[in-house]
Amino acid sequence: MKATALFFSGGKDSTLALYRLKKTHRVRYLISTITSDFDRVSIHGVRRSLLQMQSRALGIPLKTGFIPADATNDTYEEAMAQVLAQLKSEGIDTIAFGDIFLEDIRRYRENMLRRLGMKAIFPLWMEDTHALALQFIDLGFKAVITSSFYPTLLGLEFDRAFLEKLREIGEDIDPCGEKGEFHTFVYDGPLFSHPVKFRRGKRLIREKGYSYIDLIPEEPSTE
Repeated sequence: MKATALFFSGGKDSTLALYRLKKTHRVRYLISTITSDFDRVSIHGVRRSLLQMQSRALGIPLKTGFIPADATNDTYEEAMAQVLAQLKSEGIDTIAFGDIFLEDIRRYRENMLRRLGMKAIFPLWMEDTHALALQFIDLGFKAVITSSFYPTLLGLEFDRAFLEKLREIGEDIDPCGEKGEFHTFVYDGPLFSHPVKFRRGKRLIREKGYSYIDLIPEEPSTE
C-alpha cells in the first residue's frame, strides 16, 4: 500500500477521508495547521491538545505547521512547505485532503504540492454531500459542532437531528458545511481505539464571522 499523509482538521470530512484512504493507502501522518497565537486548529478553533488526543486515539502520528493569526497565503505556504519537506524526505509524495466540491480550493492545493514535487488526492471528491453526511453518521462516527456562522448550532451533535435543523435554517446550507457554514470535532467512531473525552465550555458569539464553542479536554495531552 502506498504511503501517504492526510491534511487533518479533526473534523468530519477529513475523518471520513481517512476512513476511505485507509482501504487503499498506508496513512503515516496526519497534518494540521495550528494558529500559534491561540494554540488552536485554524478556523475550527479546537485546542491543539484535543488534536493530539485524536492522533493517539487514531494511532497515527501528527505533524503540525504553525501560523500567526494574521497569516498571509505566503506565510501559510512557508509553514506547510517545511512540514511537507519533512514528509518528502521520508518518501511520502502523496497528500490527501477531505475537500468535496470547491474547485478553487482543489486547484490551490494541487498547485502548492506540484511546486514541491508532490501530488494531491481527494477521496471524497464530487460525492453528494447529503449522502456523505449520512454515511459518516451511519458508520458510527461522533462529532460536535465547534464553529459556525450560526451560533445556535454550536455544541450540537452532528447527527440526523442536526441535518434536519439545517434544513429548517435554510435550504442553501450544505449538509457537510463545505462552504464554511460550520466546522466539527470528531471524538469517536470506528477508527478510534477509544473516545476523546471533553466537555463543552464557554461560547464566543460574534455578530459577524465565525462563533465558537470551547471544547475542554478531560484527559492530559502529550506532545
